[in-house]
Amino acid sequence: MDDLEQHSAIIKDEAKRLGFDACGIAPAIILHKEKEKLNQWLSLGYHGTMQYMENHAEKRGDVTKLVPGTKSVIVVLLNYFTDKKQADPGAPVISKYAYGKDYHKLIRKKLYSLLQIINTTIGKTAGRAFSDSAPVMDKAWAVRAGTGWMGKNSNLIVPGKGSFFFIGTLMIDRPLHYDKPITDLCGDCDRCIRACPTGAIVKPYLIDGSRCISYLTIENKGDIPAAFRGRLKNRVFGCDICQDVCAWNRQATPHNTKELSPVKGLLEMSREEFYQLTEEQFNTLFSGSAVKRVGYKGFMRNLKFLKEAPWESISAAGK
Repeated sequence: MDDLEQHSAIIKDEAKRLGFDACGIAPAIILHKEKEKLNQWLSLGYHGTMQYMENHAEKRGDVTKLVPGTKSVIVVLLNYFTDKKQADPGAPVISKYAYGKDYHKLIRKKLYSLLQIINTTIGKTAGRAFSDSAPVMDKAWAVRAGTGWMGKNSNLIVPGKGSFFFIGTLMIDRPLHYDKPITDLCGDCDRCIRACPTGAIVKPYLIDGSRCISYLTIENKGDIPAAFRGRLKNRVFGCDICQDVCAWNRQATPHNTKELSPVKGLLEMSREEFYQLTEEQFNTLFSGSAVKRVGYKGFMRNLKFLKEAPWESISAAGK
């Protein structure tokens, strides 16, 4: 084993010791193919009102423009799957990733701990950590680093483990031994495409983000378009439908990260309690949660939309 292989092995061992479920490493090359696909996606208007997706195109395609001197991209995954469910089957549904504390700070903190370990055990190394906080194509890097493949629903799928993973990246100015991408194992399966109630998966590997329930309930800052009335399947924040039906997620196992455990009282809330939620209760319940991103006003907008045209009324009519 040469020095680069040894250094990479140390990084992966330490990443797992810090609580990450997987770690892969890719060279900091220019993402020509991925950048072209992004530009095509933007030209179709599939980003909706997410204007920030149009910004920093050069940095998205070339991480050395984001973090000068970068030679290696270390990708880490953190499992957030849980088998715990909301007690009231009629309660507005919150995506699993938002049950606990906001993952952004948690992952970045762990990554900077990893950087410190690299400096201590391998040698002086400069770097920056990211988790959905900069113009970084994290799923593209996760694929390049061999941690999984991009599913037809555009989520990263990890063989034998599924897709319920947060992604973090650490850009460093040190060459390492690199992993290779793995084979796409989706095969002929189209469960995610058939299951999406808003038709957001236009075709395999192509998502109209402006139709995605996660976009409509989180990123969208205006009114939810009337065309989606009765189509949100009682989702009030985010959506897991295309992941829940994925055959690979039969192998998903519950995470053991305490910070991601459901906040006290959330899963026990009834439908009535959601609709009676005050702003003070909202701020207390979702303190430090990703749900705070949409704010009380946005959360109540979503609840009102669900109440005015519940999923059951549409599905019962066979539409």
